[in-house]
Formats: sequence, structure tokens, C-alpha cells
Amino acid sequence: MKQRLSVTVPEPGHTEILIATEEVQLQGLLRVPTEAAGIVLFVHGSGSSRWSVRNIHVAERLYRAGCATLLFDLLTAEEEERDALTAELRFDIALLSRRLIAVTRWTQADQNLRQLPLAYFGASTGAAAALVAAAGMHNISAIVSRGGRPDLAGRALRDVLAPTLLIVGGNDPEVVALNRRALAQLQCEARLVIVPGATHLFEEAGALEQVASLAAAWFGEHFQATSH
Repeated sequence: MKQRLSVTVPEPGHTEILIATEEVQLQGLLRVPTEAAGIVLFVHGSGSSRWSVRNIHVAERLYRAGCATLLFDLLTAEEEERDALTAELRFDIALLSRRLIAVTRWTQADQNLRQLPLAYFGASTGAAAALVAAAGMHNISAIVSRGGRPDLAGRALRDVLAPTLLIVGGNDPEVVALNRRALAQLQCEARLVIVPGATHLFEEAGALEQVASLAAAWFGEHFQATSH
């Protein structure tokens, strides 16, 4: 049975921000709890944006667990319009990871955020971008992939140092197989969790809650390790 998510907009307390990179300006939604344990940057998947209902749902759970969250667009509005017609940018992992690195550096430069341990939550192609970015930036505390395509990270998988959790739906066999192959290439602490009965978008009742709980536990553990 598919689950309808009631959260279509972020909870109150988010700050709308504009992140200037060397290439473009990207829009984001930032939420920081009191005494945050770390900050999680959300890297959305194919054809999605900072308004991803599923990512907002997970971000709310992480916020309640004491994590700051940053949901942001990987593409500008004009690029999103182009991609909606051609689908050419959503699989440009080099571009997406470059944008993520720029946002990571923006976070590190912000006086209110720079002391927080950093982590990535990637979905679909965004998971590949997160892994490629982390391979070049060794200060990432942890990575979680939801229904991701880590295989698209290619050779960068072997250079990832951040502890990585791959979460895949049990009824998504092709992506399960791709994640198993990627897991075998990762040299860091890594784990694959298969959510029984879930499909690619985790639309089944309770499936996304399992993802959020797994992610909160993974980030909590590794943020704590980073701060010691």
C-alpha cells in the first residue's frame, strides 16, 4: 500500500537562503536546531529540487534528532526547465558534484555553521554526486543514500572515506544489484540496508519512516564520533 505524505512544504523555522557559487546562485532551505550535532546537506535525485516531499519528510525527522538540515537546488530555474525537456543535466554527475562541493564550501565559510560536522543525504543520482564530492573532500562525517545510484560515482567510490549507508527498497531489484556492486567497491566503513517491501520511491506505508530512522541513527553515531 502506497503512503501519501502530508508534508508538502517545510515546517516553520526554515530560512530561505541564496548560495552564490562561481557558476550560479542556488536556492536553499536551512533549518538549525539549538545545539545542533551536525549539518546534513540534502542532494536530491533526478528531476527533483529542494521541495522534494520525501527529503523534506526525512529532514524533519533529522531536525527532531538534533541535526541542522540544508535542502537546496542543484540546478537553477532555467536549468531545471531545460532538464525537464532533455533530462541531460540530472545525470551529469560531474556538474552535480561540483555544485555540491560549492555548497559545502559555502557552509564551511558561514560563521554560524562552519563548526558543525558535515554529512550528505543523497537520493537517486544525488547519491552519486554526494559520493563523488566526498571523495575529494575528506572532512565529510557520513553519507546516507536513499534509493541511490552509487554506481554512477564510478572510480570515485574507492576514494570515499566517509562512513556510507546505502538504503534500498527490497522491491527495487535492479537498484539493489547496483548498490551491492557499489558496496563491494567502497573501501570505507559501509553498510547496505534493504527495506523489505519498499519500492524505489519508498511510497509504501512506513517505508520512508524506516529510512529516516536509519539515517538519524547513522548521522547521530558519526557526528558524535567526529566531535570527540
